[in-house]
Amino acid sequence: QVQLVESGGGLVQPGGSLRLSCVASGSTLSIYTMGWYRQAPGKQREVVATISRDSRPNYADSVKGRFTITRDNAKNTLYLQMKSLRPEDTAVYYCSSFLGQDSWWGQGTQVTVSS
Repeated sequence: QVQLVESGGGLVQPGGSLRLSCVASGSTLSIYTMGWYRQAPGKQREVVATISRDSRPNYADSVKGRFTITRDNAKNTLYLQMKSLRPEDTAVYYCSSFLGQDSWWGQGTQVTVSS
């Protein structure tokens, strides 16, 4: 069973950048499809970006051109580079891994975009 720990969240001004990291332990990252999700207060959790085992990314329309998802299987780490951040990007960001019908989630990291 894989354990996921996110880091890199924080407070940033509109237009700023952050890079989130998700370190996996207990299993090798390479066997999983991975993803970043987010949940804003009062809203449902939504997908931000996913990346296949062979590193093909997919993005939500709201973040295309601003966010980049990558994976480093040698470091067992998933990344989300976020640029041109907007107040509406404020949320708790979760890392997830998927294998067949199973999924695992991290505890989340808070991203707040505010002046």
